[in-house]
Amino acid sequence: MLLKQLREEVWKMNLELPKNHLVTMTSGNVSGRDPKTGYVVIKPSGVKYDVLKPQDMVVVDLKGNKIEGKFNPSIDTISHLVVYRNNPHINGIVHTHSPFATSFAVAGKSLPVLMTEHADEFGQSIPVARYASPIPLEDVGESLCEILKKNNVKAILLKNHGVFTFGDTPTDALKSAVRIEDIAKIYVFAFFLGNPKPIPKYEVKKWYKRYHEIYGQKK
Repeated sequence: MLLKQLREEVWKMNLELPKNHLVTMTSGNVSGRDPKTGYVVIKPSGVKYDVLKPQDMVVVDLKGNKIEGKFNPSIDTISHLVVYRNNPHINGIVHTHSPFATSFAVAGKSLPVLMTEHADEFGQSIPVARYASPIPLEDVGESLCEILKKNNVKAILLKNHGVFTFGDTPTDALKSAVRIEDIAKIYVFAFFLGNPKPIPKYEVKKWYKRYHEIYGQKK
């Protein structure tokens, strides 16, 4: 079995999607790229999460040719591949329709930095990409790349659609997807209660520095 370790990671991160209430039924997907071969491992299309096994993950090349796997890859595979081809620093992608974050995408509203947890993890607002047509298949990925070309963000809301997050690994991207949904949920309640104000940019930088340079067990 090709890329056994990456397949295990992608499989585990896909199982985290329903566990964290980020998807329903068979929607959503996680992929990971192997930097050495350039091959991408992704969830199969339309298969229930509770029956997935590591060997069910599909391996494709960056052109979309299936290298290994008995199933067809996710319908979002081309979107992932467009991002990978244009962003060599990204090796993990998560796509969800998590309800609170997606509500902002549907409204066409970015996620401003209103709380310190947001500043910690992302250090900037979460932008909204333009509406992307399902055909041609590349359009979703191209809309994401339009944002990524201008701003090295960890997450993007896709207008009228859902959420994409990016990372050095599938695990990193999954963490961002979970945090985005938590943040969006709090913001919905905050807007209901009043008119929350963004944290000043100079303070956002401090929180981001504190979290990424001081927090946790550093080597």
